Amino acid sequence: MDAFLAQLWIARWPIFDGFLMTIGISVGAIVFGTILGCIVGIQLVFGSFLVKLPFRLYVDIMRGTPLLVLILAAFYVPAVLGLSLSAPQAGTLALGLFAGAHIGELVRGSLQAIPPGQIEAGRAIGLRFPQILANVLLPQALRTALPPWINTGVELIKGSSLLSMIGVGELLLKTQEVIGRNFMTIQFYVFAGILYLVVNIALDLLGKSLERRLGARL
Repeated sequence: MDAFLAQLWIARWPIFDGFLMTIGISVGAIVFGTILGCIVGIQLVFGSFLVKLPFRLYVDIMRGTPLLVLILAAFYVPAVLGLSLSAPQAGTLALGLFAGAHIGELVRGSLQAIPPGQIEAGRAIGLRFPQILANVLLPQALRTALPPWINTGVELIKGSSLLSMIGVGELLLKTQEVIGRNFMTIQFYVFAGILYLVVNIALDLLGKSLERRLGARL
């Protein structure tokens, strides 16, 4: 144990940098995926057939493609098209697109679960559809979609470990580099696993807190 703690102290800054990279990419992907998912879900419910079709294809393709394939595609395809994305940017894009498809389905299901009478009631008091959507439908959909949204966030944090395949200096890659110097494989992998677990538990607790607040307000 003393030897591990000594090596952990020596490697504290690389591990910390990798941890921050994991958090930064995960937060960026969750924010991007949530915004995209809300747009996708709304269009899948209220858009015309021609509008729904590309969004439906996007959701089916993203959900049916392994995350590692999406990460590799986001890293290599833009270069072929003449676009220059760094490895962290490509990783955030891949995770965000992946999250957007899953969150889009969550939003779609949550909106469709709301009784149609809610829209009719909004129109009856003179609200336009954007106002009904913002003030009536989305707050109710948020309450339903929040628990699975937290699960999606947890999956993104775990999925960020795959970004080491394209050279992103996140927690797993930094841990592997440290192990390559001190050969304490089990100890440092267990430590990295604990850090992932702490972040996921924190996200889960945050979600439960938001769920309680929403339940008190709605």
